[in-house]
Amino acid sequence: MMIPLSTRLILGLLSLIATNHVDVVSSSSGIDIDKEEGDATYLQQESDTNNWQFDSDTDSTQYKHFVAHNETMTCSVDEHATPFNNQIRGVNLGGWMVLEPWITPSIFYQFLGKGEGEVAIDTHSFCEVLGPEEGNRQLRNHWDTWVTEEDIRKLAESGAVNSLRLPVGDFMYEPYGPYVGCTNGARDYVESLLDWAHEYGLSVLIDIHTAKDSQNGFDNSGKTLGFEWTSTLNVYPRNLVTFQHWPIRTAEWMGKFDRHNATYSSINYDNIKHSLRVIQRIVNEYSGHPAVLGLEPCNEPWEKTPIKHLKRFYWEGYLVVKKKAPYWKYIIHDSFRFDPNIWGGFMAGCPDRALDTHIYQAWLDPASRASFYTDACHQKKNIAAMEQAFGPVIVGEWSLATDNCAMWLNGFNDNLPGFPRLPCKYVPCGESYLNSHDYQQPGTPIDPSKPIQGPYGTGMSGPVWGLCPVGRDWVKETGDSSADFIHTPAEAPERRDDSDAVMSNLALKKINAFSGIGHGFYFWNFKTDLNEPHWSYTAALARGWIPSGNLKSDAVLNACQKEDDGLY
Repeated sequence: MMIPLSTRLILGLLSLIATNHVDVVSSSSGIDIDKEEGDATYLQQESDTNNWQFDSDTDSTQYKHFVAHNETMTCSVDEHATPFNNQIRGVNLGGWMVLEPWITPSIFYQFLGKGEGEVAIDTHSFCEVLGPEEGNRQLRNHWDTWVTEEDIRKLAESGAVNSLRLPVGDFMYEPYGPYVGCTNGARDYVESLLDWAHEYGLSVLIDIHTAKDSQNGFDNSGKTLGFEWTSTLNVYPRNLVTFQHWPIRTAEWMGKFDRHNATYSSINYDNIKHSLRVIQRIVNEYSGHPAVLGLEPCNEPWEKTPIKHLKRFYWEGYLVVKKKAPYWKYIIHDSFRFDPNIWGGFMAGCPDRALDTHIYQAWLDPASRASFYTDACHQKKNIAAMEQAFGPVIVGEWSLATDNCAMWLNGFNDNLPGFPRLPCKYVPCGESYLNSHDYQQPGTPIDPSKPIQGPYGTGMSGPVWGLCPVGRDWVKETGDSSADFIHTPAEAPERRDDSDAVMSNLALKKINAFSGIGHGFYFWNFKTDLNEPHWSYTAALARGWIPSGNLKSDAVLNACQKEDDGLY
């Protein structure tokens, strides 16, 4: 059912009353931030030393269920009525609010064959190149069609999903740069999604997927960084339009990164404050909505992020959430550093927090099916160690891909150096999800008369003669050989395709590993524009790779028995 706005406001008010007395103060930026009496000021820092500063007299603050200690970033006296005892069986709604070319290539086909200044590779450049009016027109059609109530109903009815992870852009809540005007209306779709989820009995984890100036340099951060055009160096022999990204990666959300020393020379507190204000706005807007499970304050801050400042940001965000949404879960990403020595003891004693780690096999070297099975099952050991050192662990992203073939997985018309490791299968690019009887998306359908088009990145990936790369099949093994994968073609010969069996086994083992000891998972992604069941939960369900219904069946519970017994 749709929840009236008035009801949500009342629920939010009741939630606020349930907490301790709250005053609203204005930050230096002019944005109102809820602040309790006795709190340390948000992001107090000494400009000369770049250290976080706290008044020792106000180090401890009483919240509804616990006492927060600012200096040590720990909690005590936890009397929370609902500890983190959830077992999440979820999917990500990726590519909707934050564009990623590999998930929805249809909306990026219009930029093939274009020159410098005419190409979009992420949400930021999409809005920059098209402008606010045309960008918003195309985005609204995308929002209308990529996630629908029917999608949510089917996920709920599968019996294998109880939660949704919703990536959102920080720019939706405090617009800046080319996002202004371009992303108008996005929050209305979030409201609808929350209502649908509640109607069908699903919870929603709101994941802030982007950060100002990019937390990792990837397109999934909203803005690709470490990008430069190199066309002037490629006049001969073909006047190619070229660029590079991966060899010069950087990320500037946290500050100025020195690529020569691989360290940050300064910290950008304004950007961090911006992110905290976004958290505050999200809490203000959705704290009364019954579908919201909680918040993830920043997706995938890269491995070079200064850990001291990242932890402090996580802590400050946690306090913002707990003031007004005391029952929300708070899930932090491991910054690609799933190490108990880093996270052990952090936020000790604090209720409702969990650590998110993303476990993919798509970037591993080619290997036998047994190797991938073993790798999947052995994740239990790592998860168990982190559960003991830190607490609840959620695998916030995973897939069934064992190769890097998905088109544009590593960026629009680009690829990581050396990838993909093996030849890929090509399938017809197909019809666009964006097109209907009254709308035709620019650039679609793909012209089958053209070879791969520019601009050209470091590596190659893109449509060729109307065909798109999607993955590789698994071929039935012959005799005792486990190295058949090295010599087999990307597309299995008729009657030798063993993909269904391999993927079904791998899915059972991953579900066993991620939920048997940890606190569950979110599959990436709920669907894909191209036919890629390795990355599409709905397609994998349809193929029978992922079981519907009870995920605590004997097939799941016993999936890793051979690996656990050392027989693989």
